[in-house]
Order: sequence, then structure tokens, then C-alpha cells
Amino acid sequence: MRYLLKNKKGLSTVITTLIILVISVLLATVVTYYAMNMVGTRVIQEDGRITQLHIWVNCTDGSCLNASAVLVLKNTGGRDMLVEKLTIRYQNIPWANMHYKITNGSVISEMSYVCNQTVDLTGYAVPDDAICLETGQSITIYIEDPGTIDCLDIGTPVPAGIHTSNAIYYKEANVEANS
Repeated sequence: MRYLLKNKKGLSTVITTLIILVISVLLATVVTYYAMNMVGTRVIQEDGRITQLHIWVNCTDGSCLNASAVLVLKNTGGRDMLVEKLTIRYQNIPWANMHYKITNGSVISEMSYVCNQTVDLTGYAVPDDAICLETGQSITIYIEDPGTIDCLDIGTPVPAGIHTSNAIYYKEANVEANS
């Protein structure tokens, strides 16, 4: 034991500094990873899915009359979402051109064409401002006259976007003819 205490040999200053530096970097990495993991698992995020997007053009006798669109947005996240605006082909759709209906759960039925008045919109409301969609709810939105859609767009993919307070959800659909 006395031999160990009187021994003058040891690690050099460079090696000692490297060991201390590596240990402190590893410790900081572990603490940072742990903190990010704790925060990431506890933060509830907004998430939505656009389904059943259809865009129609009513073409009769070679003339384009009306265009319409329909989509369903389901809030699948852990927090409420606020639908602030809707775009078709990157153009804002006025609130007056929309009819919406909020339901709990999923919307299973296939959407039908709205321009020839086959859809009864009596249960639908016209928004005047942003629409709040709670977790697990679905919103069906019918759009009359969605921007610059005409007969020349039949078969062309057109993007639709829903802008919320935290995200933008996009989906594309081919323009369909209904004559």
C-alpha cells in the first residue's frame, strides 16, 4: 500500500483532460436525449386526415355550368384543431361558398355530386369564421364554385388544402365530369 502512495507515475495531463472531456460530453448527451424524450412523449399534437376528396364539373351540351367539391377532414390528433381556411388549387375559398357538417367518428358513405341538387344540405351550416373540430370528430365540407375549375380540367389532379392554426393538410384529386 505504501508503494502505491509513493509512486510518482500516473496518467499524463493530456489523457486526464481527454477522459474528463469525454465523460462530460457523454453525460450532456444522455441528459439532453432524456429531456427531449420526456418532452416529446408528453406533448399532444394536432393531426388530421383528408379523405373522400371529389371535385366535379357539370358539363352539359359542351358548356360548363357549375363546379363543386366535397371533402372530409377527420381530427385524429390528441388536441382540437381550428380550421382557418380552405384552398382549392391554392386559391382561398370564401366562407359563403362552403357548407359543413360536423359528426363524431368517421364518415363512411361516399359523397355525391352537389351541383345537380342530389344532395340535401339542410343539415349543413355555412361558416362565418374559423371552425373548431374536436378530437375524434369529422367534418364534411361541400364547396360550391371552387375557384377556377372548368371543363378543361377534367382528369387533371387538383390540390385541396385545409389550413389550421398549426398545420396545412393537402390532398389531390382528379377533376371528374358529371354530365
